[in-house]
Amino acid sequence: MDGKKFGLLVGALLMAGVSAFAVKSMLTGAAAPTAQAATIEAQPVGPEVLVATRALPVGTIIGPDSFRFTAWPKDLIEKAYYLKGQNDVAVLQGTVVRQDITAGQPVTQGSLVRPGDRGFLAAALGPGMRAVTLSVSSQAGVAGFVFPGDRVDVVLTQTVGGGVGEPLKAAETILRNVRVLATDQRTDNTVNDQGKSVVSTFSSVTVEATPKIAEKLAVAQTVGALSLSLRSIADNTADLERAIAAGEVSVPDAADPKAERKMLLEIASRPQEGDATYSTGADVSRFQRSSVPRPAPTAPEQQQGAVPALAPAGAPPVPAGPVVRVARGNTVTVVPAGGK
Repeated sequence: MDGKKFGLLVGALLMAGVSAFAVKSMLTGAAAPTAQAATIEAQPVGPEVLVATRALPVGTIIGPDSFRFTAWPKDLIEKAYYLKGQNDVAVLQGTVVRQDITAGQPVTQGSLVRPGDRGFLAAALGPGMRAVTLSVSSQAGVAGFVFPGDRVDVVLTQTVGGGVGEPLKAAETILRNVRVLATDQRTDNTVNDQGKSVVSTFSSVTVEATPKIAEKLAVAQTVGALSLSLRSIADNTADLERAIAAGEVSVPDAADPKAERKMLLEIASRPQEGDATYSTGADVSRFQRSSVPRPAPTAPEQQQGAVPALAPAGAPPVPAGPVVRVARGNTVTVVPAGGK
């Protein structure tokens, strides 16, 4: 290689080195961009507000599981809200919802009616329902363990007489799923210092009923004695299945949660009549009757001898089973079949 070519090669290498050094210096001297985190101003959290734990339709009697406290934005606090530490929510027990409250919605003071306020009982009634007061004893009222808001069955106990022989004693469940509105004119639950309900006996109970059921209850009180049978909360599921099988309610075609919830509330809040079950004295004791006594004979039947006359006082009782009539002249003797 001649000197001229060697010089050109060395010059090219020097120029490349200088260029690389200059580029490196430029990149090193420039400050690398720094990512700045955006500052988001936190929304101020206000005091805890009383909200509904579930949907509370009009007429719902407030219980301890109907609401809870939750944090609420300070800018959205209204004067009508119940605030933790500022309002005594214990006084809300037994109040009635006057306006629909959705789940998670704050409970306002205007949406509830307190016991004793004007229109309280009317607000507790559902659309088209009536309030009926029944007289019950301490035993018939489940010894005081029935409180406003509970659901009960109404049992009618009666003695059916008017015939020959011992009267028939029977108990019949005439109504089911009836909501209790008040006991002894009290629409709230009395609580002690520990916040527990105080069990006390009562002599009257006010229930919610349809106009037709109200008529039946008025008649039932003149027929016999009424007693209450406390229902379990889980009974609503069985009632719903029975109502669907009987075609009493229409099941929504599409999977609409609102329509299904409406159907469940309709079944849970509806008193039920018909399909009454009963028990007679024979179901309890072998010495009691299982059927209604046969009617007493009329005067023409006694004269014709078609039916034996009632025995006078002190005479042997008339046999209730098959009999044989033995006529001796004008005298007719009634002998039980198979007897001597």
